[in-house]
This record gives sequence, C-alpha cells and structure tokens, in this order.
Amino acid sequence: MIIGLTGSLSAGKGLVSDFLKQKGFVYLSLSNELREILKENKITLTRENLQNFGNKLREEKGSGVLAKIVVEKIKNQKYVNAIVDGIRNPAEVIILRQLKNFFLISVDAPQEIRFKRMVSRNRESDPVTWEDFLKVDARDKGLGESETGQGVGKCMELADFTLINDSSLEKVQEKVENLYKEIKGKLPRISWDEYFMGVALLSSKRSKDPSTQVGACIVDKNKKIVGTGYNGAPRGIPDNEFPWQREGDYLETKYAYVCHAELNAILNSTKESLEGCTLYCTLFPCNECAKAIIQSGIKKVFFLSNKYKDDPSCIASKKMLFRVGIELEELSPETDFISLDFSEAKK
Repeated sequence: MIIGLTGSLSAGKGLVSDFLKQKGFVYLSLSNELREILKENKITLTRENLQNFGNKLREEKGSGVLAKIVVEKIKNQKYVNAIVDGIRNPAEVIILRQLKNFFLISVDAPQEIRFKRMVSRNRESDPVTWEDFLKVDARDKGLGESETGQGVGKCMELADFTLINDSSLEKVQEKVENLYKEIKGKLPRISWDEYFMGVALLSSKRSKDPSTQVGACIVDKNKKIVGTGYNGAPRGIPDNEFPWQREGDYLETKYAYVCHAELNAILNSTKESLEGCTLYCTLFPCNECAKAIIQSGIKKVFFLSNKYKDDPSCIASKKMLFRVGIELEELSPETDFISLDFSEAKK
C-alpha cells in the first residue's frame, strides 16, 4: 500500500512515518524532492525559499509536478509499500490517487501544542515567536495562496484518515497502531485466483534454483488445493549435489536433473484423478510439463509470466495445450503485493 502524509506544521507526521518504516515501508518525501532541486540550483535551504520555489515550480510545471516525480520513483523501483510525506497541494493528492491502494492520512494538533514543539526542536528555519508562527502556519495551510501555492488545509480535507496528536507519546503510538490496522482492513480482499496463485508463488520460495524459482498449485472443481510443487531435484537427491547452471555441457546443467514445478505438483497430488482441475503456475509451462498437464486431465492453466514465450519449448507447449482445448489465461492480479508477517500473527 502507498500511504500519503499531510498535515499541520509540527503536528507529528514523523511519528507516523517512523512507525511505517518499522513495518518495512520505503520513505519518500515531496519536500525532499524539492530540496534536491534547490540544491541543484544552489539556493539556500530556508522554509521561505522552499515555499517560494515550490510555488514557482508548480506554476511553471503544474501543481502536481513533485507528486509525478515520486510516482515515477514508485513505479520504476516497484515499491509495494511506501510512505509519501510532504503533501501540500490538492493536485498532488489527485496524482497520487492514481496509485493502487493509496491512502491519505492527515496529522493535526492544536496550534499551541504545535508552536511549543516547533520552538523546542529549534530548527534554524522555524519561527521563534507566536506571531511569526501564525504567519507561517497560515501560509502553509494555503491562506492567501494561489492554486499552485501551499494548500495543506485543502489536502487535509481530502484525507481518508485523520490522526490528532494532542496527547502523550504512548497514546499517540497506540493511535498510529490502530490506524494502521484500520487501513489494512480497507485493502481489497484477494480473489480465489489470486489466492491460489499466491500459494504457487509461496511454493516457489522453496526452490534452490538461483536463476528461476517456479511454483505451481493444482485446484479441483470444489476450490480445494490438491497439489503443490516447485522446481527442484527428484525426491532423495539433495538439491546442492547437482548443478544449477543454465549453460554448458548438458550433464553439467540443471536441465538434466530438475523436476519442474508443474510436474511436481501433478506427482504430489492427493487425488487419484486430476480430471477437470485447474493449474496455477508462476511461469508458463514448458513442452515437457505440457505433456504431463494434458495426460493428467487438467482443463485450465493460469500463469503469471510468459517471459520465455519465444523459446521453442514454450511454442511447442502452447501448440499442444491449444490443440487439446486446455484454456490458458495470464493472471493479472488486482494487488501486486501480499505480505506474510509471522511476527504479527503471533500477537
């Protein structure tokens, strides 16, 4: 999931981001992106310069320019769990909502509390008087600003969740924990197909193959799992005693010895007949596995990847499977990431 953070100055957004970092979230910040741009332009990093340059940048390149930079990072790095901090303009929220499973949290606290926090942290760019704080706070919220300027107040109105940080550290941390659980509860429920492909993917993690871990899962007409497998050496042969190389003399490569995931799932099946069953595999089956699939009576194959589609073994596989009428479907999951947290389950 992607969690956006907006909120008042010194409200405590850092508490939320610190909690999420401990959960494995990658930290990204629109403010940090802006700081990098200022450094490149050799502009002194003060709050006023950040606000002024940020407004100018949005005027020239659109109000969502900083959000677009972060969205590209998330997509290119394939981050599945990330924090996006420093959201200050409604256009940024619109851009970020294009990401799957994006939730916006607003963090707030009474002005008096926030002023005390700001004074105590003693940052060089922070105001030190109440009057200056009110001016900075008003500008940050968007008072008197154009559409391309600061607009934290409007961003807070767009938030999916609001956290009020006006109590002790322990109570706030408890609030953050509860909020995290609530957000997780909003995530879409995985489909049957995603569930069974997830089992296949989990099975693949047992493979010792250093280049390609493949998993498979067979399901009967009643949605019962009747077989799983992964690519590995035959039973009784230690995986570390035979080669895993892809190239070289045939007897020195993995191809002479490895049982593919699909074949293992068929051979490990708990049913005498697999007639009418569905196979979920993380990689499109090769021609040898296709033969076993056809002979077993499996009627449908879901696959996640077909990266070897131009390989002769995959071309032959496809020809055979089509010829006997076995349905093939490349699964496009609604969710890109499912987390297995053993420690959380123990609580």
